[in-house]
This record gives sequence, C-alpha cells and structure tokens, in this order.
Amino acid sequence: MTTLQTPRAATAGLHNAGPTSERRQHGAIERLEQTIGDAAGHPSRPYRAVDTLAIMERRGSITAGMRQAGEDFRTRFALAQLDPLRAVDLSHLRLGEPGVRRQGDSAGLRIEAARDAVWRAIQAVGGIASPAGSCLWHVLGWERSLKEWAIERGWSGRRVSQESASGILIAALGALEGHFLKGRSFGKSHFHVDKSRSI
Repeated sequence: MTTLQTPRAATAGLHNAGPTSERRQHGAIERLEQTIGDAAGHPSRPYRAVDTLAIMERRGSITAGMRQAGEDFRTRFALAQLDPLRAVDLSHLRLGEPGVRRQGDSAGLRIEAARDAVWRAIQAVGGIASPAGSCLWHVLGWERSLKEWAIERGWSGRRVSQESASGILIAALGALEGHFLKGRSFGKSHFHVDKSRSI
C-alpha cells in the first residue's frame, strides 16, 4: 500500500537540502540570521548571496558607513531602473489598482528622482568616465563582480588589476559616503564664523 504525501511534505526535503553545488560555484552564500516569510507566507530561512560590500566590510576594508552608502546607491540605482534590459516577471504584474494615487506618488516621478540622485552621486565621485564612477555604475549598480569589472570593463575600457579595482571601489565608497552625508546634513553648519575680526 502506498501512502500519498501532501505537496508540502513531498517538497520539505528539497527546501532543507540547501543550495546546489552549481549555485555554490558562483560565489559565497549564507543563511539569513532571522526567518522571513516565503512567497506563500510560511516562515523560512533561505540562503542569500554574500555581496561585495558585505565581504569588504567583514574584512575591514570599508566602514559600516561606506557600506551603507553603497547600499543606498544600489537601492537608488534599482529604483531608477538603470540596469540592463531584463524580462518582466509576469507573476507580479498589476493590471489595475484600487483606489486613487496621489499626484506626487506616481511611479514616473519616483524613477526620475532616483535617476537624478544616481546622476548626482556619480558626478560627486568624478563622473561616469572616471574610474570611481565607472566602478560604482558597474559593480554596485549593475551588480557585476569587481573582478568582472576589472578584467572586462575597467576604466575607459582598459584592464585594471584586481588590487587597483578594490582600491578604486574603496575610494569611490568613501567619496559616496561623503556625498550622502553632505546631502543629509547640509542644513547644519559645521563651520564657526569668527565675527570678532581679531586676526
């Protein structure tokens, strides 16, 4: 006599098996520390890819503020939809939305604001043609590996050594952190004006 398994019981072993050996060949992965809800709403603790910024922060190459600046840039880049062309995920299409949206909350305005923020950040590190600008665009924006950028793209089409590429990214993140901090605290004065004229 055979017993029938429910779909959840039949696939339970697959979810606990972990990443395949093919996936492990494409970079470091780790389990999330806390549980999150999966697509069906069930608690899960999936694996995630460890990105360049996390690795650099763990090594001590960059500070937490530099990593946060990189994450902020990556978020704005994704919102600006500047990544290379990809297919649309048809499972998440919204054909109609109930309710009325506010004028200032339209998707087009958010995308345009994000593009402006990305452009200002790229200009703050020297422009798109600079090593730092190119590195931010390809490594953080397009999420290519630092090694890929160094070998394939580099600066102005010239190859860059991996050590130099790492230094370029560190410098770019430092400048990016300064740019974002300046934007947040521009209203506060960091300078004391001496009005005593006792020079």
